[in-house]
Amino acid sequence: MMNRNWTPRSWRDRPLKHMPTDYPNPRALARVEEEMSRLPSLVSSEETLRLREALGRVAEGKALLLQGGDCAESFKEFSPENIRGTLRLLLQMAMALTFAGGRPVVRVGRIAGQFAKPRSSPVETRDGVTLPAYRGDNINGMAFTLAERTPDPERLLLAWRQCSDTMDIVRTFTREHPTDLEAIQRWGSAHPERQDPNLDPRHFYTSHEALLLNVEEAQTRLDPSTGGWFDASAHMLWIGERTRQLDGGHVEFMRGIQNPIGLKCGPTMEPDDLLRLMDVLNPEAIPGKLTLIGRFGADKIAERLPRLMAATRRDGRPVVWATDPMHGNTLQASNGYKTRPFDRILAEVRGFIQVASAEGVHPGGFHLEMTGQNVTECLGGSCEVTESDLPLRYHTHCDPRLNADQSLQLAFLVAEHLRVLPAPRAQAA
Repeated sequence: MMNRNWTPRSWRDRPLKHMPTDYPNPRALARVEEEMSRLPSLVSSEETLRLREALGRVAEGKALLLQGGDCAESFKEFSPENIRGTLRLLLQMAMALTFAGGRPVVRVGRIAGQFAKPRSSPVETRDGVTLPAYRGDNINGMAFTLAERTPDPERLLLAWRQCSDTMDIVRTFTREHPTDLEAIQRWGSAHPERQDPNLDPRHFYTSHEALLLNVEEAQTRLDPSTGGWFDASAHMLWIGERTRQLDGGHVEFMRGIQNPIGLKCGPTMEPDDLLRLMDVLNPEAIPGKLTLIGRFGADKIAERLPRLMAATRRDGRPVVWATDPMHGNTLQASNGYKTRPFDRILAEVRGFIQVASAEGVHPGGFHLEMTGQNVTECLGGSCEVTESDLPLRYHTHCDPRLNADQSLQLAFLVAEHLRVLPAPRAQAA
């Protein structure tokens, strides 16, 4: 259970990318880090292990993973209504996938911690003025002023308090919607071979990208019952496409925690690199520990994904394969807005399922940037968002999200493709 030469701080001795280094007062940052280390855990190790077991069922082809939420959470958009809207949407999508796809669904939100974002440039220039880039509300502000763009460690505490409030909303949500959850439970009762206490539909889990390692370190706890280290800021964390260097600090931190881990796999990922990362991140080959999240683009997935899936299939260690059809399909509209066409998102999902079927791999998961709000950020879908609609309700603090109608439409279309998958084998007695 213990990793040799690993501590929650050992990442500090490794090369780092995409972490802010321009805090004007390092002592103030250190004080906040110390304060965060004394704050309560946001999730428990028991919940985290339960998710890992559930993802193990996904790796076996007996369940599906639905992971979704904001591109980047913000202070401005936070409200109980918005949180409940996203939770309700994820539940509706899970119902569609469960009934049509024939498998129980593990629901994981990009929620209660998804603030910081890696940026392609550390600075932004407007009209000859250069300032630090906006990197997420827990680092700096969006307004293009020096005061707002200067990193402020107090924002880390504000974000933690919002995460705590979000967890309260998440934990009461199932009590507010027992009827919907009971419908999924009834489906499970009608298919006893697919029942599993770890796949109880009342369970909902949180996740975010583990980008700010000082924050993750502060929330990492030694669990006396298992002897393992758990990051108590979320049930599941993932490593981004830009921070997956084998010798880097992000891989170093993530190799030591017992949480389920996601690993973004983009067009530059080579099979040998992937297998080496699997060696480091899940050396014991624990089922459900590692989820590989492909993000290629609709025009590249047929070329780049097959050899990665073939490599993991030949290797034989259990992994969950999921698709992120968002990041590889971003473009700039003629009016300057960053957007994503629904048709390209759907095409990548279809490509993922087709490649997985051809390679004999379970297409286990779907990782989406989405919101329960009626935004106009992604083009197309049944609501027929056009370029001229983008300015109407473009509220994202980073990348464009599917709105509620587009998300639910995608779930139904995905479910139709999943109908043709082989039925999961019954659990041995």
